[in-house]
Amino acid sequence: MSEINNEKEVLLKAEHVKVHFKGKNKKAGSVKAVDDISFEIMKGETFGVVGESGCGKSTLGRTLVRLQDTTDGNIYIDGEDISKLKGNDLKEMRKKAQIIFQDPSACLNPRRTIKQILTEPYDIHGLTGKVDVDAEIERLIQLVGLDTYHLSRYPHELSGGQKQRVGIARALALKPELIVCDEAVSALDVSVQAQVLNLLEALKKKLGLTYFFISHNLNVVYQVSDRVGVMYLGKMVEIATYDKLYDKRYHPYTEALLSAIPQVDSDGETKRIHLEGEVPSPSNPPSGCHFHTRCSKACERCRVEEPELKEVDEGHFVACHLYDKKGDVTA
Repeated sequence: MSEINNEKEVLLKAEHVKVHFKGKNKKAGSVKAVDDISFEIMKGETFGVVGESGCGKSTLGRTLVRLQDTTDGNIYIDGEDISKLKGNDLKEMRKKAQIIFQDPSACLNPRRTIKQILTEPYDIHGLTGKVDVDAEIERLIQLVGLDTYHLSRYPHELSGGQKQRVGIARALALKPELIVCDEAVSALDVSVQAQVLNLLEALKKKLGLTYFFISHNLNVVYQVSDRVGVMYLGKMVEIATYDKLYDKRYHPYTEALLSAIPQVDSDGETKRIHLEGEVPSPSNPPSGCHFHTRCSKACERCRVEEPELKEVDEGHFVACHLYDKKGDVTA
């Protein structure tokens, strides 16, 4: 892939990343959760990722922070290949990249107070005694909009939004550069979603954070993302800024996704595109373009040849045989 933006510094670079899971049955093929994905994330930006459930979004996010090992490929953070790190080197990498999980109730230890939960990162990394942990924890809890009296509470005594704020505070404890937000607001009420999204945006500006933001909600992605990657069946099929994506979506799958967004204030009615058939199994994906079994524009080439992710416009990448590298429709 060519450089996306030469004016900004690359924080994370993924090169041909694959994550395959072997089934217990030897006759069954490997589940190709992430299948040869390459992209870059610039420092200070929010890179949103959308796609249907099961397309590999969360697996990719967990792989970027090494909660999941790669089957093949390389992941670079600040120029360092983290894909093969082990032991203390991997532990040290955790200071650079953290994750906010989808379900705040499931990721907080119910037997620990909020203060104990927020103390844990400092204990694990041997920072107790090197920094004023109590002062750091008070700073964190106030940073995410909670009060110090919450520190003596247990997770079950907090609301869903408050628990997610604790999850955000824990992710910020080691002062990372990159935070993976794995459906970070999908388990929250709509009004609370807006509050947490505003918090994440404020923290990004204040602390100079970079986000890899996973969501199935295109309206949420529009609100927070600088650029968007569209995933289908383990592959990245289109990458662009949201404005470019909305103005001109090249891939038929992206077009179908955007057609599903409710148009409350639209002057004209947008025609909803209904995709035929079911999403193929990631253990036995179709040959050629993975989307060709559900694409109304598929041709014979789509069935036999896998499209490469190419730049069809400045900063706009698409994996589709319908367009050449200039963005013109192929014959």
